[in-house]
Amino acid sequence: MIYLVDASVFIFRAYYSVPIEMTDSAGNPVNALHGFARFLGDLIERESPDYLAVAFDESLETSFRNEIYPAYKANRDPAPPELKRQFSLCRRACRAMGIVEFASGRYEADDIIGTLVYKARSAGRPVTIVSRDKDLTQLLSGQDTYWDAVADIRYSHADIEEKFGASPERMADLLALMGDASDNIPGVPGVGRKTAARLLKHFDHIDGVYANLENVPKLKFRGAASVAERLRQHRDTALLSRRLTGIACDMPIDVEVEGLRRASPDLEELDRCYDEAGFGRMLRNQARRIAGETADR
Repeated sequence: MIYLVDASVFIFRAYYSVPIEMTDSAGNPVNALHGFARFLGDLIERESPDYLAVAFDESLETSFRNEIYPAYKANRDPAPPELKRQFSLCRRACRAMGIVEFASGRYEADDIIGTLVYKARSAGRPVTIVSRDKDLTQLLSGQDTYWDAVADIRYSHADIEEKFGASPERMADLLALMGDASDNIPGVPGVGRKTAARLLKHFDHIDGVYANLENVPKLKFRGAASVAERLRQHRDTALLSRRLTGIACDMPIDVEVEGLRRASPDLEELDRCYDEAGFGRMLRNQARRIAGETADR
């Protein structure tokens, strides 16, 4: 099993759940670093993954999706400076813990994970995607798992439709039709999750919906005729949204599956990192337990 971690989810959670009063000797907050390092250590101790990679988001403004739609994620406030500086510290901690990490100025963490999923699939290896981002469910095949590690709930391919309203194969189309306010993706006004799910059940994907637009008013749900008209009026927006919701699984990453094998922690580098952050024994002791476990594999 290959574990692929969506870093931002857990870094943001650590920043807002660990007291910001946790600072280094210069007074810089290190709360997100502490929470994220603890999360990774707990994951390794619990799961003992042989293969583990972490994907970071490098920018909200330079993704290829911003070239397609400049308003993409424009509704989001930038990360606070006290958090932004900690992202590089989290990447450093990953490397010191023996975990391969990735980031890109053009592709998002979702795309990094998507590309690694397809590399793993080509090698016949199942993956566990560790995130809370429903967008990533579109990557699942029959052998894969989506793990919401905050709620500690795992979903198989077969569970996704009941939880999110569409099968993994239809998730990008569902999000394109209904829109995604968190990413500023417009979708079709007036089409919510239930309506989008009904349309996809009948027509399979968004191209099928538009190829059969004249049949939408015949569907047996209230307001079907008005939905057909909204789909007609907002066709370009829907198709634009579909370009935004799909995860790129072919970005250039010069690594194969064996390159994701977890190494033993570099304890000297971790000690330097934790010394600079002013951390005590807890994370260091965890790292030494992990180093001993890795040596015994």
